Amino acid sequence: MLKRYDTIGYVLAFLAVLGFLLGWKLIIARPSPESVAEYEKRIQATEAIISAPAQSADDSLRIYAVNVVHTVPFKDPFIGNGIYLGNGLVLTAAHVVGRWPSYTNPRVLIGGQDLPARVSKEWAPGQVDLMFLSVDQTRLPVSLQLRQNPLCRGPLQVGMNVIVVYPERTVRSQTISPLLIAPEYRSKYSTLITEPEGSGSGVFNAEQKCFMGIMSTKIVKYTYQGERGRVTSRANGFAGYFVPVSNGRNSVTP
Repeated sequence: MLKRYDTIGYVLAFLAVLGFLLGWKLIIARPSPESVAEYEKRIQATEAIISAPAQSADDSLRIYAVNVVHTVPFKDPFIGNGIYLGNGLVLTAAHVVGRWPSYTNPRVLIGGQDLPARVSKEWAPGQVDLMFLSVDQTRLPVSLQLRQNPLCRGPLQVGMNVIVVYPERTVRSQTISPLLIAPEYRSKYSTLITEPEGSGSGVFNAEQKCFMGIMSTKIVKYTYQGERGRVTSRANGFAGYFVPVSNGRNSVTP
């Protein structure tokens, strides 16, 4: 009799867990209307890149821009940015994908498609905010299958004109000196532009139209002035930090 009660208990427990999972999938896990609208807008933007001609030289760089999506249980999908390099490879900021990519099932919105992605390479946590994702190249439009994103070579200089690229738009900016941020951050965050931009978006050289790096975070900027024989500083907005991809430490070979 006791064994029978034990069996019934196991069955009820199993049914309770199954009911919870089904309820989460059908009700709790259902994205909000706002999330669905945002997703549709993003995927349409990636399709428009392929179907509509570029309106300017800056606009032509949007062909390389993608969105990266990951989903955490009990939350709406998170949509960030990334850059297509060619050969089915996408580069983004590691924090866009999240700490456990095998758990959050990252996907890439590219060319009007929502493609599953796998992690090809990631750096150690806290080391470099970059991550490679790989998608099935054969499912891409032909215009993307043949693309190879040119990487910038040579040193980065202060005052360079750059273009920050998203699937739906581009933004003009300039590189600035790390002397404009706090001394303790200058060695780590040495590649800066005037304003923060979206994580995972790509930074391109405005003249050469080559790829320079991936936007990562924002850093407080300071202005310095002399006052009564000493130098004082005050916060003056934020700079945007991007991870450069042209040096040996951040080689873009997965």
